[in-house]
Amino acid sequence: MNAAAAAQLKVTKRDGRLEAIDLDKIHRVIDWAAEGLNNVSVSQVELKSHIQFYNGIRTEDIHETIIKSAADLISTETPDYQYLAARLAIFHLRKIAFGQFEPPHLFEHVEKLTQSGKYDAHILADYSRAEFDELNAAIVHDRDMTFSYGAVKQLEGKYLVQNRVTRQIYESPQFLYMLVAMCLFAKYPQNTRLDYVKRFYDAVSEFKISLPTPIMAGVRTPSRQFSSCVLIECDDSLDSINATSSAIVKYVSQRAGIGINAGRIRALGSEIRGGEAQHTGCIPFYKLFQTAVKCCSQGGVRGGAATLFYPLWHLEVESLLVLKNNRGVEENRVRHMDYGVQINRALYQRLIKNQDITLFSPSDVPGLYDAFFANQDEFERLYEQYEQDDSIRKRKVSAMDLFSMLMQERAGTGRIYVQNVDHCNTHSPFNPAVAPVRQSNLCLEIALPTKPLNNINDPEGEIALCTLSAFNLGKIESLDDIEEWADLAVRALDALLDYQDYPIEAARQATMNRRTLGIGVINYAYYLAKNGVRYSDGSALGLTHRTFEAIQFYLLKASVKLAQEYGACPKFDETTYSQGILPIDTYKKDLDAFCTEPLHLDWEGLRADIVKHGLRNSTLTALMPSETSSQISNATNGIEPPRGLVTVKASKDGILKQVVPEYERLQSEYELLWQMPNNDGYLKLVGVMQKFVDQAISSNTNYDPSRFEGGKVPMKQLIKDLLSAYKYGLKTLYYHNTRDGADDLQQDLQDDGCAGGACKI
Repeated sequence: MNAAAAAQLKVTKRDGRLEAIDLDKIHRVIDWAAEGLNNVSVSQVELKSHIQFYNGIRTEDIHETIIKSAADLISTETPDYQYLAARLAIFHLRKIAFGQFEPPHLFEHVEKLTQSGKYDAHILADYSRAEFDELNAAIVHDRDMTFSYGAVKQLEGKYLVQNRVTRQIYESPQFLYMLVAMCLFAKYPQNTRLDYVKRFYDAVSEFKISLPTPIMAGVRTPSRQFSSCVLIECDDSLDSINATSSAIVKYVSQRAGIGINAGRIRALGSEIRGGEAQHTGCIPFYKLFQTAVKCCSQGGVRGGAATLFYPLWHLEVESLLVLKNNRGVEENRVRHMDYGVQINRALYQRLIKNQDITLFSPSDVPGLYDAFFANQDEFERLYEQYEQDDSIRKRKVSAMDLFSMLMQERAGTGRIYVQNVDHCNTHSPFNPAVAPVRQSNLCLEIALPTKPLNNINDPEGEIALCTLSAFNLGKIESLDDIEEWADLAVRALDALLDYQDYPIEAARQATMNRRTLGIGVINYAYYLAKNGVRYSDGSALGLTHRTFEAIQFYLLKASVKLAQEYGACPKFDETTYSQGILPIDTYKKDLDAFCTEPLHLDWEGLRADIVKHGLRNSTLTALMPSETSSQISNATNGIEPPRGLVTVKASKDGILKQVVPEYERLQSEYELLWQMPNNDGYLKLVGVMQKFVDQAISSNTNYDPSRFEGGKVPMKQLIKDLLSAYKYGLKTLYYHNTRDGADDLQQDLQDDGCAGGACKI
């Protein structure tokens, strides 16, 4: 459109006023967004936008069209369009939030949003005007310009405080980061808290520490439940089943991802009340849990999601393994949850020896279910004893047939997971004799003790919560950097445990007693590329060993320091740490055959400090998928290799393209997912990580059928990888990914099951 024609048209401003179209102003905004970027063209953005001007067109519509045209130009040849589009989006976002580009003073902003009920009133009450002035001066709003386009869209969609019906946004990202820091350190002593607030703000706004969805979306608002993962165990009674269902509803509505342990529920046909009735089996109750999970939306941030756990030796296992299968009818399927199948040494041995596995109803074999987690020798003794008892209902199946069925369903759905329950207890921060780990969570990285609820107010029950965060490995200049990050992350998350509310007493008590944290990593693929090593060839083993040693060491050191200041967690005596046992003492020694990297830090000095002072937190590490939060930091997901140098991620706002970090310099150094010849190199690296990680790891297996004869992955390969994962000490296996022939440069649509959120950290 030429200037003369444009002069005849009016635009509708955000406040409703009509004003003549100013094409030069549009050009100046795009020119500003392109400043300092490589291989971007202002005219190309303008041409691609194809704006059809008409009288009264809204300025918002013009801006959104230009943003989309810039985003559509993102590619490996022109990666900087992701920053041009992001700057335009930030400009648009601030106009919506503030009515202008320049953000207001922090105090004025908080006062306005507190009056409207968007922010928690304690912020104004806890901080003086002088402190607000000092913190306002510490905010670097220009850091908004370092986001990629995908990050801005995720912030808009999930994290920034807004009206989720009208989509009115009320804040910009730097206010989010500063206010999270202010809330978490509000109760720190006056002489230190502003220093912690400013340092934590810098760490998160510079993407050194990544925060999960519940914290980013919720801290600073009147909502006060920020744990990402909730583990709920169900007993074999109607009271417990009903209490479990109620607990699920309460926590799904509070943005949490749910792990449900339903392995105790007796099998179909079992006696009830001494034979007065027959039990309906597991499936009707699994359907009840599914309904509870799906009945609440999570404030527009994400939908409810859960993983349900049961043992491979359950009498109904053949029916349970196919619950997600698309074949069958609704009556015998429960498709809207994922499932974690629990296995231990004895069952693997039956597979290796090509023997049978005997299936039981847990109700018929006293002590067996508890021993399955707490004592492997006792489990084998009882299992063999019950196999010989003809009075007990049972069924024998070939171990190979049963494992093949498991792996077939895992391959077919992608979301039948594996929990190695013995590793979760023998390589654990908890003493299994008093605090066994019987389940994991939605994303298979949390491993914490639970106890069934008999009613929703049961003081004897234990609902495990875990509060998450992650270190951005791409920001490491020296492993010594991790020491400060660890101190900040542990302090912030530990403070959050006291700051948040607990809708169920069993969760509050468990959290106060154990104070569990789960700090993981993002950007591992970039970290490997940056250091010139790869997933598949063994070259990354030493670096990985040194890095995760430093992470666990400095996190433990930070927790010891907190214990000296505030006291150890009340149930520290139920940890193996209290006995002087560290993760480096209990890992699978099979790792030593391929990773000879020595320990580099003073573990003996740390051991002595832990025994003397205790730990403030029973757990400190867990490696989560980080699907969403990694995108905020323009980082690669968790520990996973990217599928392409440009990935395309699905979100509720559409498809978002993102280029891997430092693409132009490092493109040849990245090892992409489908370039890896098999899973073995990756599984070895996960095993090295698990040596130090005190909880579990969301680790995936990946298969390209075109690599195998007939285009089909053989069962022996699936079984081999399962056994390798066990041999290397992995506690859990998460997704099974199959290459489907889509354009791998533009394909990364794996769901962020952790509710990422939830475990979306």
